Amino acid sequence: MSELKYIDLFAGAGGLSEGFIRAGFKPVAHVEIDNAACYTLRTRAVYHYLKSINKYDLYIAYLKGDISRKELYSSVPSEVLDTIINLPIGAEHYSEINKIIEEQLRVRKVDLIIGGPPCQAYSLVGRARSKTSMSDDPRNYLYIPYAEFLGKYEPKMFVFENVVGLKSAGNGIYLEDMRKLFLTKGYFLKLFIVEANNFGVLQNRKRIIIIGWRKELSLDIPDLESIKINTDYKVRHLFEDLPGIQAGEGKDKFLTYKSDTNSYLEQSLIRNGIDVLTQHVARPHTDQDKEIYRIALKKWNKKRERLNYNDLPDRLKTHKNRDSFYDRFKVVAPDEPYSQTVVAHIAKDGHYYIHPDISQNRSITVREAARLQSFPDDYYFEGIREGINRTPGFRQIGNAVPPLMAFEIAKKLRSLL
Repeated sequence: MSELKYIDLFAGAGGLSEGFIRAGFKPVAHVEIDNAACYTLRTRAVYHYLKSINKYDLYIAYLKGDISRKELYSSVPSEVLDTIINLPIGAEHYSEINKIIEEQLRVRKVDLIIGGPPCQAYSLVGRARSKTSMSDDPRNYLYIPYAEFLGKYEPKMFVFENVVGLKSAGNGIYLEDMRKLFLTKGYFLKLFIVEANNFGVLQNRKRIIIIGWRKELSLDIPDLESIKINTDYKVRHLFEDLPGIQAGEGKDKFLTYKSDTNSYLEQSLIRNGIDVLTQHVARPHTDQDKEIYRIALKKWNKKRERLNYNDLPDRLKTHKNRDSFYDRFKVVAPDEPYSQTVVAHIAKDGHYYIHPDISQNRSITVREAARLQSFPDDYYFEGIREGINRTPGFRQIGNAVPPLMAFEIAKKLRSLL
């Protein structure tokens, strides 16, 4: 079968791209504005290159901390790193991005464009917090430069991912304008509302996936909403092989596993053959937060009830807003088939993601959050500087598409192309 090439716009940390690579697609370029995410993308590009030439041991050396990021990057041809374009997507950088894609990468035609603009402008929570319901946010219109790339490269298909709030944002005007614009570029589209847990991801995450295809192609677009991968696994299966650590403890690079893998971790490719555990570092917490965590855990363990912030003793209630976000402290329940949605706010605090083991009494680590999103353990989330990158790691994970969900979608599209 011929090699299918794609461009990833608004690539983030590469969760969507990882699924497509796993399904046999080849990335031509990843375009992303965030510097830290671009380092993550570069590190992952190096991983895929070294694995393809049987030099995976170099990547393992990096995960263990035996070589620096600079040394890792110097081990591959420059064109591997050049596939990562650290620029904002918009009219002012359009020609520059295209120049890199066309001249530096020497690729003019691609089979697929994937990606989804930042979702804050469309999200229900973002609109609720905004005085203007995000109507004046320029991110509402990032589908316009996306469409410019469709017009330029004329891929056979595209995949556009975003939050469910896109349907109702602006009373539906953005989605309708998007539909009209994509049609002028030569594409029909079909919208699906999918849930990550139906794709084998142990997380409750509902998203919009828009599949577009060129009007002249006669394609039978698969019904993504009908995908149901049955699993009897629980959230505890994601955590049971990880070492127990306390708040403020853990290691960024090379921490060994507590036990052997399990069938879920193997099937999902989270534990994919290496014996190297990274980024299992817990946040430090105040004594007050840890007391609240214990209350939340005891309430869940005894009665399977969630903590209502207003039920806490007055001495522990420091937030003024008590009418909304009353569930701001929440346990990642181990015996549920999926967790609560992992969002970028986890970069600010971990209160909504309390680890289920009361003896550890902490919020989840970067690695645990990555597992909830179905990222493999050898996926390393970078920061601007090398070293412990907890905050940018959490932000990248919270904004990502689960690779396992992306993989199942990619398989369907590959069969069409």
